[in-house]
Amino acid sequence: MSLDYEIDGAVAIATLNRPDVLNAFNDELGYALVEAVRNAATDDSVRCLVITGAGRAFSSGEDLGALAGEYERGTAPELGQTLINRYNPLVRALRETPKPVVAAINGVAAGAGASLALACDFRIASDRAKLVLAFIKVGLIPDTGALWHLSRMVGTARAFRLAATGDPLGTDEALALGLLDRVVAADAFDAEWRSFAAELAAGPTEAYGIAKHLVAFASEHSLEEQLEEEVHAQTRAGRTDDHLEGVTAFLAKRPPQFKGH
Repeated sequence: MSLDYEIDGAVAIATLNRPDVLNAFNDELGYALVEAVRNAATDDSVRCLVITGAGRAFSSGEDLGALAGEYERGTAPELGQTLINRYNPLVRALRETPKPVVAAINGVAAGAGASLALACDFRIASDRAKLVLAFIKVGLIPDTGALWHLSRMVGTARAFRLAATGDPLGTDEALALGLLDRVVAADAFDAEWRSFAAELAAGPTEAYGIAKHLVAFASEHSLEEQLEEEVHAQTRAGRTDDHLEGVTAFLAKRPPQFKGH
């Protein structure tokens, strides 16, 4: 299998498993990951999703080696169709799922692998990891939503610089730019992301999803529209069992025991 999917408590873990090609994407892996994200979104037992890679890479992006025959014949494949079929549905699934999604970046994340990491809600990286928007090195532009996410994270000027140079970003620079949330020593990496994911999975899941929606809403609407949307959102959050538990626990001076609904 090109993708391993397991449930650990309330955490779903999707592991890209093509280590011989640095977890490069082909049709099988791409479609399997889309299905895994959608499954996690609708599975009530899952309250957090982690995406990571097997071996020494997170993902090196599209498997160009598998397309070598076409290039050697002097023709390029229809890359736009690949975006329509695989990558765009993946980004939409990641952004639409109400569950928090963590990219556990164990090694290099290049090309669409970097775009995938940027599309997740949180990014925890091993100190051996790198982010590489390598598209320009082969005459392409960053896709899979990379520039949409980058421009909102670091601004348009830096987003274009990263796209135009394609230079690797080490963890220190990526952390300073706000592209990573945590950098962890390699020998502690697995335990750290598992602990973080478990912490998220124990939180108020519906409130996470509502907040995620509001962040996306804010990027495309006016302040007045945002304020109106917050009325509906807060009303929904206020009707959850987790809100009642949170306030009850606060008044009783005890830690809340959220159930995710």
